Amino acid sequence: MYLYYIFRRKGKMKWKNIIVTAGLTGLLLTGCGSYQEEELESSTAGTQQQGDTEEIAANTPFGRYPETIEYTLGKMVSSDGNGLPNGDTYEDNPYTRYLKEKINVQNRDVIEGRTDGYDEVTAMTILQGNLPDVMVIDNYQYLKIMVEKGLIEDLTPYYEKCASDRMKEIYNSYGASIFQNVMFDGKMMALPETNIYSQSDLLWVRQDWLDKLGLEGPKTMQDIETIIQQFIEKDPGNNGAGNTVGLVFDSNLLSAYNYSADLLFTYKGAHLRRWIQQEDGTVVYGSITPQAKAGLEYVRNLYERKIVDNNFLFYTSETNDELVINGQCGAFFGKWWAPNSPLMQAKEKNPEAEWMPYLIQTNEDGSTSFSLEKPSGKFVVVRKGYEHPEIIMKINSVLFDDLRYEDEGMQEIAAYYQNNIDVTARPCVINVDYSDALTRCYEKLTQVFNGRLDPEELPLLEHAYYEECKIYLEDPAHASSESWAAYQSRITACKALFNGNLDPVDSAFWGETDTMEEKWEELEALEKEVFLKIILGEQPLEYFDQFVEEWKQQGGETITNEINQYIQNDKAVSILMKN
Repeated sequence: MYLYYIFRRKGKMKWKNIIVTAGLTGLLLTGCGSYQEEELESSTAGTQQQGDTEEIAANTPFGRYPETIEYTLGKMVSSDGNGLPNGDTYEDNPYTRYLKEKINVQNRDVIEGRTDGYDEVTAMTILQGNLPDVMVIDNYQYLKIMVEKGLIEDLTPYYEKCASDRMKEIYNSYGASIFQNVMFDGKMMALPETNIYSQSDLLWVRQDWLDKLGLEGPKTMQDIETIIQQFIEKDPGNNGAGNTVGLVFDSNLLSAYNYSADLLFTYKGAHLRRWIQQEDGTVVYGSITPQAKAGLEYVRNLYERKIVDNNFLFYTSETNDELVINGQCGAFFGKWWAPNSPLMQAKEKNPEAEWMPYLIQTNEDGSTSFSLEKPSGKFVVVRKGYEHPEIIMKINSVLFDDLRYEDEGMQEIAAYYQNNIDVTARPCVINVDYSDALTRCYEKLTQVFNGRLDPEELPLLEHAYYEECKIYLEDPAHASSESWAAYQSRITACKALFNGNLDPVDSAFWGETDTMEEKWEELEALEKEVFLKIILGEQPLEYFDQFVEEWKQQGGETITNEINQYIQNDKAVSILMKN
C-alpha cells in the first residue's frame, strides 16, 4: 500500500523493466532491457575457473578473483557525470579502476538516479521485483519492504569473512546503534553507511560584511540576532533594499546537511525528532516537550522580526544555495564541510567574499548543545540469489581500509579528494569512517603543520587535504577555490568545533517499532504542519498543547511505550550478559 501511494501521488507512469522516461525527476538510466534476465558472461566468469584463488577471493577481504566479476549496480548520483574529469564515468574512474586492479570487480550501472528522485526509483524497482545485483538505498522503509518480500541476501556470513579487521573496528566505533536498522531476526540484511560524530552546526558568516560594519564575530544567539538585523538594514553586500535576506533554513526545520534550525531549538533545550532519555531512565519524544514549545516561541519571534527569512517555507536547498552563492544571504547554519558546497561556488563567483565559521553557544555555561544525527542514512543491499554477495564487503574493505590506509600510490584518487570531485563516483556511494574521523583528521593535519608529524606518514585522504591546505597557506590571495575550501573545512571549521565546548545529545532509539511502521508517517506530517503554522503565525503558540494531545492519541503514546519497553528489555539483556 505504501508503494502504491507513492505512485498514485506522482501521477501515471509508464515503464518497461527499469527503463523510465520523464516521469521520474532527475533520473538517469543506463543500459537497456531487463538486467536480471540477461546472463552476463562476466558475472559468471568466477565459476569458470575453480581453485584455491577463487576460494580465497570469495572468503577474504582482499583476495583477487581470477576472472573479472561484473555486477549490475543501482545507485544515486549527484550529477550526470559531467563534473568528472578526463572523460571519467561512474563505471570508469579512479575508484572503479582501483577496485578492478585490486580484487578484479567491475560495476555495470543500470540505475543512476538523482538524489531528489531516488525514492521513486527504488519504489519502482521493488514493485517490479527486478533488483540489480547490488543496490544503494536511502530509505529505511524500502529496506524493510525488501526484507519482507525476500528480495535481498542475508549478509551476516559475508561480513564476518570479507569485512576487514579495520572495517569492523570502524563500525564498532559507533557501538551497537550502527547496526540497529539493518538487523532483522538477528540477520544483517544490508551494509550501513556511517555518519561521523562531532558535527554541530556552525554559523557561517560573511566576514567581509562584519568587518565593513565594524561588528565582532558572533558567540551567542543574541549576537546572531544583532548581526542579521544589521546585514538586512545596512546592506553591506549592496544588494539593494529588501534583497538581503535573514537566516534561511530547510522547511523541514532540521536537516542532516546545511540550513538546519537545530541550534535555534537546542538553545531552548529542545531536541526535535529525537528520543530523549530523562533522569528517571524513561524516554520521551523531544518534539512534544515544553522545551520544544519554548523553541517554537523563539523561532516564531525571529520570524516576526525577519531575522529568519520570511520566505523560507518556499525555499529548497538549491534555492538556499543560490541565495548564498549570489551574495544575498550573509549568514546560515551549516556543517563543517559547507566550504565544499555551497561556499566554494560562492567563492568562485565572488572571490572577495570571505566566509568564516563560528561555534554558537547555546547553554548558560558557554557550551554548545546539538542533536547527533542518525548513525546511518544509506544502505547497500545485495539481490537475493546473486552468486557473489560478498563483493560489497570486499569493495568497501578495499576503498576504506586498503586504499585509505595502506596504498600510497593512488595519485588519481588523491586528486579526486583534493579537487572535491563528485563523491558519488564511488560505486556504492556510501562512506565508511570512524565515528571520530573528523577529530582524527584535524589532529593529524595540525601535527603536520606544527612540525610534529611527517606529512608522508599521513593516510591517503589526510595527505590529499594536507596538499591542498599547504597550497592555500603558501598564497591565500591566489589560491584556488578548492584549496580555500579544503583549508576552511579541515582546519578553520574544525578549529572552531574542537576549541569549543561541545555537548552532543544522542537519540536513545533509532529503530522502528510496530506502531511506528503504521503510524509514523502521519505523525511526522502532523508535527511538521503544526510547527510551521505556529512559526508562521497561522496558529497561536497554545496550539502546541493541542498538538501534543493529538500526537499521543494518534499513536505517539503507544510508540513511546513500545520504545521504553524495548530499552528496558535491552538493558535487562545487557545486565544478564555481564553477569
